[in-house]
Amino acid sequence: MTIASPAATPARFTDAADAQRVAGTFDLRAIGPDFIANPYPTYNALREHAAIARMPDGSYFLSAYEDCITAYKDARIFSSDKKAEFRPKFGDGLLYQHHTTSLIFNDPPLHTRVRKIIAGALNARAVADMEAPMVALVDQLLDALEARGHGDLIADLAAPVPIEVIGNLLAIPHELRHPLRDWSLAILGALEPQPGPQLLAAGERAIAEFLDYLRQLVAERRRKPGDPARDVLTRLIVGEQGGEKLTEIELLQNVIFILNAGHETTTNLIGNGLYTLLEWPEQRARLLADPSLITTAVEEMLRFESPVQIGNRMTTEAVTVGGVALAPRTFVTIGIAAANRDPKEFADPDRFDVGRTHNRHVAFASGVHFCVGLNIARMEGRIAIGRFLRRFPKYRLNGEAQRGGRARFRGFLSIPVALQ
Repeated sequence: MTIASPAATPARFTDAADAQRVAGTFDLRAIGPDFIANPYPTYNALREHAAIARMPDGSYFLSAYEDCITAYKDARIFSSDKKAEFRPKFGDGLLYQHHTTSLIFNDPPLHTRVRKIIAGALNARAVADMEAPMVALVDQLLDALEARGHGDLIADLAAPVPIEVIGNLLAIPHELRHPLRDWSLAILGALEPQPGPQLLAAGERAIAEFLDYLRQLVAERRRKPGDPARDVLTRLIVGEQGGEKLTEIELLQNVIFILNAGHETTTNLIGNGLYTLLEWPEQRARLLADPSLITTAVEEMLRFESPVQIGNRMTTEAVTVGGVALAPRTFVTIGIAAANRDPKEFADPDRFDVGRTHNRHVAFASGVHFCVGLNIARMEGRIAIGRFLRRFPKYRLNGEAQRGGRARFRGFLSIPVALQ
């Protein structure tokens, strides 16, 4: 899908009858290109007319901030375990094994065990130590862009940044990092609400190739361990001191998860953020005039164009949410992007405001599953976007921007720009 030029797109249906009709017939499995290009009118219609919408397959879509928080906060009733959901979707293949073993799609005790190991390597000191190398990397990428006078915000900045950061976290040799992005895109593509046979086949191939790649990397790391305080792969291999270790499958699949979780989302944050500044030139001017706003600007980018738009849970027992009774084993979709535009939580929510201060968005989820790498993502966004703006304050589109074409992950495949 291409976008000819940036223009702030309407976030609401102008006709109330249209909004009510869309909300009453919404089916996440039957969305089209208009929804992918701009899902916010639909999300707003859902929140206003069917905040807990029953979809044709019997699942429910939550679009109000308060209801989404309820689902996030009660991990016992709203389970993240995806075995029942993913078996019919993926069959008994590698996609099923991966997505039912990785941290994000599991409940305690596996979730607790893996998260503790990963979080220990992402402490405040480790994140602070990443900043200087991150600045050097971004400046190197910007030097290359400046030499050409034009480029692509995704290929030349937004995608390379997280790949290098995650590669450094896992201590993957630089010469072995080139296939990581394509694998990540293929694996995450299979998580779409209605993936076709090609997406599923691509995801299976990607995991098979990634596992072969990781087995060699892990074997080498076992022979020559790194510093577990900074090398996440070594830390995953050795486990917590005096605690349990991960099985081989748990280890390999959660390394894949770390790449996917930290790559696509941060790429989308940087790309979405810089594109949104093109759509809102007065906010770009404001940020250029006061670079200290970069911290709140990044939070607003996360809220306004959430890199991950939806999440999923399954009820473990009968529960009532927003006045709607949900039976046990009901599939629930958490509308992250819809919650982040809820006027009950955010003043003037369809306005992009780089100085917004009351901004308790759920772009990083909430509860026990809140993003373990959120401080790294914030740092990447702050450095990449802030330093790009400083170097190229007059950047503009130089062709058609191409969206990724996904409902779950909102981002671009390409944003060509001229830098003057």
